[in-house]
Amino acid sequence: MKWLGIAIAVVVALVGIMALIGAMMPQNHEASRSAVISVPPDSVWRIITDFTAAPQWRKDLTSVERLPDQQGRPAWREHGRNGDIAYEAVEWVPPSRFQSRISDTKLAFGGSWTFDLVPESAGRATRVTITERGEVYNPIFRFLSRFVFGYTATLDAYLGALEQRANPGVGDATK
Repeated sequence: MKWLGIAIAVVVALVGIMALIGAMMPQNHEASRSAVISVPPDSVWRIITDFTAAPQWRKDLTSVERLPDQQGRPAWREHGRNGDIAYEAVEWVPPSRFQSRISDTKLAFGGSWTFDLVPESAGRATRVTITERGEVYNPIFRFLSRFVFGYTATLDAYLGALEQRANPGVGDATK
């Protein structure tokens, strides 16, 4: 019984330390990753903006439902490993720039992803840069996001899946 009490005390102390460190960290972060995708920008644009087809190439999604447009721009809800998350497009400049924003206000996190598509190799390839401007409200989740999951893990997974979708059989393009 004594060991159980000690184990519980250690777990409580660790959670407390994580909460304290997380509370001292900034709520906002920015991370950016790039990859060269071996298809032209218009092809990349079609892939990343065909929201309802995303579960076919993104392993983290089970389904996507389109929501009513917001101010003339697309809105959608992703269902998957990270729960149900509603998004809206806040910038839409085909085929070069796209910004999505989490529109759910009741989550432990929020923020946006900006996709910049730049032609390379005389337009036969596209440099895709995704910049995440994230907000993590819960101090424990803030600690875990920074030190356990990492800010770029989701970006890297997305870019790898995008390369696989654009060119089946090609490895992870993250650089």
